Amino acid sequence: MSTRRLGVGAGVIDWLIAAGVAAALVVTGLSGQPSATPLAPLGYALLAAGGLALAARRRAPVPVLAVTGLCAVGYQAAGFDVPAVAYLFAVYAAMRAGRRLVTVAASVIVLALLPLAAMASGLHDTGEAFAQARGALELAWLVAAGAAGEALRQAEGRAEEAERTREETARRRADEERLRIARDLHDSLTHQISVIKVQAEVAVHVARRKGEQVPQALLVIQEAGREATRELRATLEALRDDTTAPHGLDRVPELLERARTTGLDATLTIEGQRRDVPAAVDRTAYRIVQESLTNIARHAAAATAQVRIDYRPDALAIRVDDDGTATPDAAPVPGVGLIGMRERVTALGGSLRAAPRGAGGFTVQAELPMDRTP
Repeated sequence: MSTRRLGVGAGVIDWLIAAGVAAALVVTGLSGQPSATPLAPLGYALLAAGGLALAARRRAPVPVLAVTGLCAVGYQAAGFDVPAVAYLFAVYAAMRAGRRLVTVAASVIVLALLPLAAMASGLHDTGEAFAQARGALELAWLVAAGAAGEALRQAEGRAEEAERTREETARRRADEERLRIARDLHDSLTHQISVIKVQAEVAVHVARRKGEQVPQALLVIQEAGREATRELRATLEALRDDTTAPHGLDRVPELLERARTTGLDATLTIEGQRRDVPAAVDRTAYRIVQESLTNIARHAAAATAQVRIDYRPDALAIRVDDDGTATPDAAPVPGVGLIGMRERVTALGGSLRAAPRGAGGFTVQAELPMDRTP
């Protein structure tokens, strides 16, 4: 089991328990020590140390197990016939932390040393020493402490697993719901866009049959309808299988070409050594350029737009500038497009800045790390 982070409340409780055990051990030692001996100060110190060591049992269960075991053997050798209560607490903590083999090995050693320490202190004769040593640390209590720690460890493990299962189930249901919404949205938008596309194509066809000049706006609507239909189909496929990449950096020139049909002077600059990038980064970069150009066409009233894509050693940087009407004095109102861009970039661990430029116009800057995917 992984070491738990202790909050302030847990730390205080641990110290209170340690102080209480230390006090109980010292009081028991005082009540059972009728006369002073040269080793009495050492025995009292070991009694207190064994109890106080329990304050660190969560952070360092194995060292605490060793310290409490040595303290128990030490104060037995000093002539204090006191139960090794602190060691039982340490066994419980070590088993709860999942240190089974270390706990069993340490307990075998302590069980072997306690009778020897009791005999060396001269507390009892040989036969009584073994009986008293087992009374200080009865095997049943030792097993009970270990079993309690193991039972709680398994219960916590099951609780954590149940929590993970709940989170995975909720995530799966959310994904299914998003896919259902995407399908509904796809069906609805595809129908409406198809109507627009058909009407535009009919109008273009009629104009050409009559020998009339086809308005440029009508041709733009026709092409936009076709592209929107492809976009919706590709997006739905991407939602079904996130490993597919319907659009990426290789389609950015097409975005600029469509932007030019609206009268916008759009340019593209590639910096750095062009290379393959992760699919998620590829898709996100495309969407950033797409949304930025869409916002320029809708809101900026700009004449020019510059798109820069920089292939850096560890990141892909995208910058889109325009010479529109935005000014530093007017804070941008975050719309759905900007929010969507920020969510995509954040999901990849990148950074996004979208703000008016000092010289006028608007800039969108994004940096996407190459080594992270959602």
